[in-house]
Amino acid sequence: MACALSTPILRLEATSSRRASCGTRLEICRGLDFLGARRKYPCQILSYKNPSYVVQAAVLPASRPILDNEEERKQMSERYGFTQIGEPLPDNITLKDIMDTLPKKLFEIDDMKAWRSILISVTSYALGILMISKAPWYLLPLAWAWTGTAVTGFFVIGHDCAHKSFSRNKLVEDIVGTLAFLPLIYPYEPWRFKHDRHHAKTNMLSEDTAWHPVWPEEFNSSPLLRKAIIFGYGPFRPWMSIAHWLIWHFDLKKFRPSEVGRVKISLACVFAFMAIGWPLIVYKAGIIGWIKFWLMPWLGYHFWMSTFTMVHHTAPHIPFKTSEEWNAAQAQLNGTVHCNYPRWIEILCHDINVHIPHHISSRIPSYNLRAAHKSLQENWGKYLNEANWNWRLMKTIMTMCHVYDKEQYYVPFHDIAPENESYPIKFLQKAMPDYA
Repeated sequence: MACALSTPILRLEATSSRRASCGTRLEICRGLDFLGARRKYPCQILSYKNPSYVVQAAVLPASRPILDNEEERKQMSERYGFTQIGEPLPDNITLKDIMDTLPKKLFEIDDMKAWRSILISVTSYALGILMISKAPWYLLPLAWAWTGTAVTGFFVIGHDCAHKSFSRNKLVEDIVGTLAFLPLIYPYEPWRFKHDRHHAKTNMLSEDTAWHPVWPEEFNSSPLLRKAIIFGYGPFRPWMSIAHWLIWHFDLKKFRPSEVGRVKISLACVFAFMAIGWPLIVYKAGIIGWIKFWLMPWLGYHFWMSTFTMVHHTAPHIPFKTSEEWNAAQAQLNGTVHCNYPRWIEILCHDINVHIPHHISSRIPSYNLRAAHKSLQENWGKYLNEANWNWRLMKTIMTMCHVYDKEQYYVPFHDIAPENESYPIKFLQKAMPDYA
């Protein structure tokens, strides 16, 4: 095409028009701004035709969410499904300033509480397996939901081990962490190495090893990849951690030479578990039994893995920044979300949802996260992003937070993708409830 738009944001209804160069036209458009208010904009309309589709997009004056105004933050909270959107943290506040306000006792390891978390996870998982074995077919989804949530607790135990917040004995942590990850087919050491970088580079473009916005160049690289990305970051987003698991943890080339030895040991453990555990399940219960007792709870675990990850760090008002712009305190305090879930989920998942203090210091054990969050609320409460898990919050993330834009933070797929490719997002917009 002869010309292109740098940041197409919305498709708007034109009210008046005059011709412009490059095959575009300048118009006065009306539409909704990021707060949902109807406004008029000078905009540029581009029509791009090829034999298979027509794209029409509008470019609005780019304006990132304004968080300095309390009333606007309240409106954004309501619109996005948050209970509070925090005001921006001043540039002169450091991560050490925040850590210094946390009581020292919150960093202490309590062996009794640590091993109690294992008892909770093992017991709840065993109960889930019993439920699956006894439940009639119509109750199996409930049994799978319970068991998938219970096995997520195994991940959180291994997560504490990786952060050196489970035991004072580091060999015990490595053993427990490796064993906790085995039922999930997760190699412990590869995950630990990558997750450490996520904490060091939270919400930093490119460097953060957790999820980040889709790059425009990647999105436009090919129609096939674009369709896969739309489905992956749209309706399949609650299971996108499966793709992350495959891409990041089994390729030795992604690790430093000093890490490869430990990575190989973890991979050997995972493959041994698959080689022994899976055939035993099939031998005892058949292929259907493997699906019932392992695959479906595993998919339930990945639902929580994906959901926790995207809720913790994804929102229209939370930016991903380049290394030159990045600020550690802002990323960890302002760029992390606290979300309340039904209490049974929080118990089985050992409060992993209490995530802001975990990003202030990953050395805080999971059983101290609630007390740490209370301390943060008392000292830094006005800067915190908080929510209760709800349909509107999930709908916002899955239908709005897609392609990276420096000014807007995110551009939704359906605003820039060809009409015949963006239907998964439009389907979610219509199908997902808007309850908050």
